[in-house]
Amino acid sequence: MATIYRTVQRVAHESPVIFWSLALGFAGPIAVVVVPPVRKSITGYKAPERIPTTFPVPNRPRQPVSGYEDP
Repeated sequence: MATIYRTVQRVAHESPVIFWSLALGFAGPIAVVVVPPVRKSITGYKAPERIPTTFPVPNRPRQPVSGYEDP
C-alpha cells in the first residue's frame, strides 16, 4: 500500500497533468453514482417536470388545406 502512495505522490510531483487527468477521469463516473442520492438527501431536490416533446393534437376533424395562403 505504501508503494502505491509513493508512486502516486511521485507522479503527482513529476507530471501533474497526467495525475490530475486521471484523478478527474476517475471522479466523473463516481460522481454520477454518488451525487444524485446525496443531493436528494441533503437538499430535498425533486426532479423538474419533464418537458413535453410533442404538441397536443386538437380533438376535432382536420380541415384539408386548399392553398398556400392563410385564411
